[in-house]
Amino acid sequence: MSQLRKLAPECMVLLKSDGAFPLEKPCSIALYGNGARNTIKGGTGSGDVNVKEFVTVEMGLENAGFTVTTDLWLSDYEKLHEEAHQKFVDEIKAEAHEKGIPAIMLGFGAMMPEPEYDLPLYGNGDAALYVLSRNSGEGTDRKPIKGDLLLNDSEVRDILELNEKYKKFMLVLNVGGVVDLTPVQEVRNILLLSQLGMTIGDSLADVLLGTSCPSGKLTDTWAAADDYCTVGEFGEKDDTRYNEGIYVGYRYFDSVGKEPLYPFGYGLSYTTFEWKQPIFSLKGTQVEVSANVTNTGTFSGKEVLQLYVSVPAGKLDQPYQILAAFAKTEELAPGAQTRVKMSFSLTDIASYDTETARRILEPGDYVLRLGTSSRETEVIGVLELKDTIKAEQLRNAGGTPDFQDWKPEPLPVQREKDAIRIPVTASDFSSAEPEALSKEDVRMQKAMLDKAQSLSDEELIHLCVGAFQDEKSKSVIGAAAFSVAGAAGESTNTLEEKGIPAFVMADGPAGVRISPRYGVDEQGIYELESAMPQAILDFVDENVLRALHAGSTEKVERHGEEFEQWCTAIPVGTALAQSWNPELCELCGDIVGTEMERYHVQLWLAPALNIHRNPLCGRNFEYYSEDPLISGKMAAAVVKGVQKHPGCGTTIKHYCCNNQETNRFRNNSIVSERALREIYLRGFEICVKDSAPTAVMTSYNLLNGEHTSFRKDLNIQILREEWGFRGLVVSDWVTTMGAVLPSKYEYACASGSVKGGNDLFMPGGPADIEDLQKALADDRHPYHITREDLEFCASHVIRAAWTLCQTGNEAIK
Repeated sequence: MSQLRKLAPECMVLLKSDGAFPLEKPCSIALYGNGARNTIKGGTGSGDVNVKEFVTVEMGLENAGFTVTTDLWLSDYEKLHEEAHQKFVDEIKAEAHEKGIPAIMLGFGAMMPEPEYDLPLYGNGDAALYVLSRNSGEGTDRKPIKGDLLLNDSEVRDILELNEKYKKFMLVLNVGGVVDLTPVQEVRNILLLSQLGMTIGDSLADVLLGTSCPSGKLTDTWAAADDYCTVGEFGEKDDTRYNEGIYVGYRYFDSVGKEPLYPFGYGLSYTTFEWKQPIFSLKGTQVEVSANVTNTGTFSGKEVLQLYVSVPAGKLDQPYQILAAFAKTEELAPGAQTRVKMSFSLTDIASYDTETARRILEPGDYVLRLGTSSRETEVIGVLELKDTIKAEQLRNAGGTPDFQDWKPEPLPVQREKDAIRIPVTASDFSSAEPEALSKEDVRMQKAMLDKAQSLSDEELIHLCVGAFQDEKSKSVIGAAAFSVAGAAGESTNTLEEKGIPAFVMADGPAGVRISPRYGVDEQGIYELESAMPQAILDFVDENVLRALHAGSTEKVERHGEEFEQWCTAIPVGTALAQSWNPELCELCGDIVGTEMERYHVQLWLAPALNIHRNPLCGRNFEYYSEDPLISGKMAAAVVKGVQKHPGCGTTIKHYCCNNQETNRFRNNSIVSERALREIYLRGFEICVKDSAPTAVMTSYNLLNGEHTSFRKDLNIQILREEWGFRGLVVSDWVTTMGAVLPSKYEYACASGSVKGGNDLFMPGGPADIEDLQKALADDRHPYHITREDLEFCASHVIRAAWTLCQTGNEAIK
């Protein structure tokens, strides 16, 4: 807890400041807003974490010695909010009843828009805070309405009134994603608190008192709701076209010259910094940049320098600039100076030419810009490239969209006539050979293939499907494990006598999600407290309960020994990324790995690194950024932190183009190959190459008409052959809960997934076994598979089992 409390301020972003904060000492404080007492530590769904307790904003202030003067307002608001929420739940249940479907079908992930209210602003104080919260989660996207993306009238009224009344007033944003702050831009102090897990209230108090300094930077562009790119589609039921191509986030805003409220990479501090004396050099294809950073203010703090490159347009159009590297200083005392260094390879900024299936660098000036946000940079140099460089020859993959990507009218690129220029020649580039397998890898591959070939068809089939106990599997809620209460699932335990142990998988990505309390008797483990979030329990009716309890809603009394397994909630993905500090992310991964060891979980179903393509995606809080470099680097750091623990693995997800929750099981993302490779796959590539995660999880959605778990070009060609991935490919938890709802496309199935190189189909059930049996026996089956297909996939499950359960060394002797 103390470690998280210390780290959390690095994830906070100070958006506006007039110097009124930090406060000199604890004082009387008027506290308002929906997040003051009901603070959100993290979003809902599989990203939730069951904690024993966490510190709300109100609690954190009181812990720090503040006197909160607004208990009456907070109590009245709490009552009003509870009544509004119950009405919201009842309306969804009534609609579901009218349609003849389970309420969970309409309510899963649904978030009530914050209600309008009319409460006098009771209380006074030496300072005031308004804590504005927004929640979202798995299953439902956000909406561009008041009380969600937009502030409602009551919030705007009270925020502006408090800003006028108090000399020391701060708007605190307890949100996991963007909100449109246009109506409250006159507010003098705004802090993006974000959703920081268990210590959120204490960490905020530390920042208010100046014992910690906020040093986060935005990893998204914050703009007025109407200013976001509308070229591409979002939230379509069946087919969603990514017409905007590569122009996502700041690539769009910077390329069309549209001014955001707060640009990508932006963030203030209690102190001030200046950077000087930039130097850059080229060694082969490696660009190295350094600069002096000085703390010129009166508080200690940290600064982030960001390096952008404007790539010349030629055959391929280009965004105005892209992020190429970044570095965060250590904490600098007032007057202290440090030399910041960063680097990138020119091959990392190569563009993908679909026509030739090559990553290329076209001739022209590559303008280097250094600064503290995408809109606050200075040109520090130019790399001159005379000829087209073929950085990497690949093969086409991902399918073909039914449109041509949109291209904006190019803006003139700012240039400095006296900027230092360095020529780049083709001789600087060398053909990169694929990394050779180590002797240990060769032995492991041979051993796992030999093992797979020694198994029967039925044994191979069971290896490729998650563990289940006939109809009693709890797969409907993603809590299908048997040996760890509330874990998401397990691999099969039917082959343990043959040397293939089962491994347990638990959800993430803000910590390990398992049941907080459980019992053990002669029949095994049983839950004493559900792992399901309250947002799901609100809509679980008798039909779902029967499914969970094998046809009975009667409570079965069990009297075994009772245990607790409370877990730590770390900051949500977006908050981690806002630190711009991979070391911080690795420390958070280390916390997760420690608890995985404690509770005997081998595979964590995280981190999640899908791109923030649109601010309305319901799961953006789980993901890192609109930028693939930030996404890949931060995910890789979390992976390293977890996997330094022996027997603990990670599962990066959702591979790929899972950028909305609307009809998420059967929505078809239609994307060009260039956008796919440069935006939506790039973060996964960085993470795989930098950190070697144990597993990759395919996404629910289809890509250009085919489920991602079915696509050999994604799962074998790109992932294994191009990137050198040697781990496990696992599906997301495919259930048919929503089969009653019509859709253009079918659900993913086990046979199509195994045929497509998706090794393990989760959560598993008798229907999946039967599907694979039929697909193997019938060459007319739509997804006919061979024994070789099964051996290929099963061998990776065997490798994961040996690695995670630490039996691999014996297996390959």
